[in-house]
Amino acid sequence: MERYFQPEIETASREQIKAWQDERLVKQVKHVWDNVPYYRKKMEEKGLTPDDIKSTDDLHKLPFLSKYDLREAYPYGLLAEPLENCVRIHSTSGTTGKRVVAFYTQHDIDLWDDCCARAITAAGGTKEDVCQVSYGYGLFTGGAGLNGGSHKVGCLTVPISSGNTERQIMFIMDLQATILCCTPSYAAYIGETMKEMGLTPDQIPLKAGIFGAEAWSEEMRHDIEKTLGIKAYDIYGLTEISGPGVAFECSAQSGMHINEDHFIAEIIDPVTEEVLPEGSEGELVFTSITKEAFPLLRYRTRDICVLTREKCPCGRTHVKMCKPRGRSDDMLIIRGVNVFPSQIETVLINQGYPANYQIIVDRVNHTDTLDVQVEMTPEMFTDNMGEIASRQKKLVEGLRSMLGLTAKVTLVAPKTIVRSEGKAVRVIDKRKI
Repeated sequence: MERYFQPEIETASREQIKAWQDERLVKQVKHVWDNVPYYRKKMEEKGLTPDDIKSTDDLHKLPFLSKYDLREAYPYGLLAEPLENCVRIHSTSGTTGKRVVAFYTQHDIDLWDDCCARAITAAGGTKEDVCQVSYGYGLFTGGAGLNGGSHKVGCLTVPISSGNTERQIMFIMDLQATILCCTPSYAAYIGETMKEMGLTPDQIPLKAGIFGAEAWSEEMRHDIEKTLGIKAYDIYGLTEISGPGVAFECSAQSGMHINEDHFIAEIIDPVTEEVLPEGSEGELVFTSITKEAFPLLRYRTRDICVLTREKCPCGRTHVKMCKPRGRSDDMLIIRGVNVFPSQIETVLINQGYPANYQIIVDRVNHTDTLDVQVEMTPEMFTDNMGEIASRQKKLVEGLRSMLGLTAKVTLVAPKTIVRSEGKAVRVIDKRKI
């Protein structure tokens, strides 16, 4: 039987969700206009006042925000509450230039915890569970978000953070942890290590995993599920909007329900910025309608995906987003061809390679080069150069078929590509563009 953390919200009628969104959007626009001069100026440049926004039907009139704006307004330019009302910040990791800093009131954190509690409950979590949170803690939102959600559900929470894989496994086994929360690449590494230790899926107490913060394919999901003997659920979020829990997967595992009582989602054409009809693939845009301290209106996520309102067997009524199919800013353009790392991963896993690889892009004599380094499994490893050449050739053909261009493939020995305990570094772009 499907469980809900807040059934009256998660299964609300479309009419009720629209009514919440209309009322909250109008209130939020006024809040931002009154308290964020940076955004008020953007509205004034478009000839808008809060009176022009009467419902979600007017959302398209509002100006966009992007990561550029967040850096431009750093640190306090988009803050909508007095600093004395704020209790925490989080910040994005791995960006160039100024970091993105997001602020939270206690109310913001309470609502965020609710969203993460919905995700844990959808993965089967109850107060009977032991939830091991192996996302990083600190400025990164992953650890704090799932930690708060786990507390709300009433799970015994293990705030272990990332790293120290031996200790991770010790606690999973000794405390009989049932839910694991971390990045998919780290889950794959934990599973790989447990397998090497001789642990079989039926000896591992875990029943579910909640994995997010980086792109991962369906093939990678199945690999993790098989190794750990669990059901692996996707979770989506971004620091700018709150963190994990903006959207989450249910038992159907066919897309992530967006918490529409807190966030309005749109899909736009990333070039023309026009709103696209439902079912179209495009860039995901979010508007926060309940955030107090850092309420972003029409924030461009750069994630490429599709929204669907098809009825879900789980009973939840909130719109679903598909797993992001790439990023409009992370997309590589190689010899004029659009390449997403997820396409390369699909080819590798379909041919039986683990999800540990690196994509190296360079420019030699004014021509782009694409080199894909792929780790072999111990079973595949051989010193037979003919066999290795044959395997590489097959991968080259698979990638040419998927991408429409030729890549150089290098098969490397097991465990020679650096493992990640946080977000995996998949792409190294050496071009001076």
